[in-house]
Amino acid sequence: MSKPSNKPNKKAAGKQQGKASPEAPERQAAEAEALEEPLEEQAGGDEELRKELAEAREEIERLKDKLLRAHAEMDNLRKRTERQIEEARKYAIEKFALALLDVVDNLERALAVEEGNEAALREGLKMTLDAWHAVMRKFEMERIDAVGQPFDPHHHEALSHMPSEEHPEGVVAAQHVAGYKLSGRLLRPARVLVSSGAPGGGDEQEQKENEAPPKSDKA
Repeated sequence: MSKPSNKPNKKAAGKQQGKASPEAPERQAAEAEALEEPLEEQAGGDEELRKELAEAREEIERLKDKLLRAHAEMDNLRKRTERQIEEARKYAIEKFALALLDVVDNLERALAVEEGNEAALREGLKMTLDAWHAVMRKFEMERIDAVGQPFDPHHHEALSHMPSEEHPEGVVAAQHVAGYKLSGRLLRPARVLVSSGAPGGGDEQEQKENEAPPKSDKA
């Protein structure tokens, strides 16, 4: 009997290797393709994120520039407004002061009149007063003359009371200085003396009451 041989069957192995070899490249290609797909997806996602990040940074820079420009404009506006307010405060009475120069000119002319020429002096004073009234009308200043008017605490300031035969009690009998209103608002009240009624009026009333006959008491 012949002994079984322990040597591998080279022909059988070759046949098996020949059968497996055509499938290996396909399987490896499929595995490689399966690995590449997630990598491509990840790479595509990273590219999209980088693009969004770049756009966000550009937007931030644009907004920052816009904010800086707005801040600079507001600062310039604030400085310009402060300058205008300061100029308005300094020159608020410029027109009024210019109008008063006519009054000053007339006063200087009146003082330049030769002594003894009272008529010219009075004429100069009248011109000055007329110029002043023109200034008041121009700037909506209204004179308050209170004599003969009922005392009004909103426009009059009572300095004292005085008896008056001409004016009844509570009426302004005399005026120390005129009052003035500016555009309807009180600038200075008229300083006045208020009538307390006819002189001796209280004594006469008391005398009449004393002279009246006593009333008789009826039982």
